[in-house]
Amino acid sequence: MSGIFYGAGVGPGDPELLTVKALRVMKQCPVIAIPVSDKNFTEAAYDPTGTDPAYKRYLEKCVAYQIAVQAGADIGQKAKLYLPMPMMKEKEQLRQVHERVQKKQQSFWKKEWMWCLSRWEIRPCTRPVCIFTREFGNRDMRQGIIPGVPSFCAAAARLDQSLVENQEELHVIPASYEIEEGLKMAGTKVLMKAGRKIPYVKQVIKEQNLNLTMVENCGMENETIYHSAEEIPDEASYYSLFIVKEKK
Repeated sequence: MSGIFYGAGVGPGDPELLTVKALRVMKQCPVIAIPVSDKNFTEAAYDPTGTDPAYKRYLEKCVAYQIAVQAGADIGQKAKLYLPMPMMKEKEQLRQVHERVQKKQQSFWKKEWMWCLSRWEIRPCTRPVCIFTREFGNRDMRQGIIPGVPSFCAAAARLDQSLVENQEELHVIPASYEIEEGLKMAGTKVLMKAGRKIPYVKQVIKEQNLNLTMVENCGMENETIYHSAEEIPDEASYYSLFIVKEKK
């Protein structure tokens, strides 16, 4: 008997945008993997009951899990595997974390479970799938990727505007790195994951005299829309997405 490790996208934030397929698979899976970004959580942990109070805070902070629950995935009582997933750029440190998680995952895999990973990078990532599916290569394990609704599509719809028209180009740019050259490309630019670099992003937008709209927490209760760089606070949510166009 073989199992499947699923990486399921949960969409941009609105529970109603979770796909029918993702919802079906989550309901079928007996074990749900939960990403944990707490820097003090460095070893994968398994909760067979899915209700251990020691892990409650991780469920509360996991946006992907909360979206799935609100969508009716009915995963509260399922067994859970908590996987350390730190938000960092140090490649070597990340590699070591991934290797430890892989070994833990493989030990569970021997018990022939089917897993579903509710993950947000995922939200609002342009690749709304589990980044670990490729890391966990194993000849005895099949893997499945279930795409989610891309956040930049949801944000454009929320703003009631098209991303591109006719022959215009669309560029998706990581906002936490150098963006000056990227913003000079023709067409619409989508800036993702600005995080602590929002002041830097706003400054570059002003210098290049571009039109800007930003959706913060798209599809969630605390969603906020900004129509200019001047309106945007320097400490906006991590879940903020910029749509940048040339002035006409």
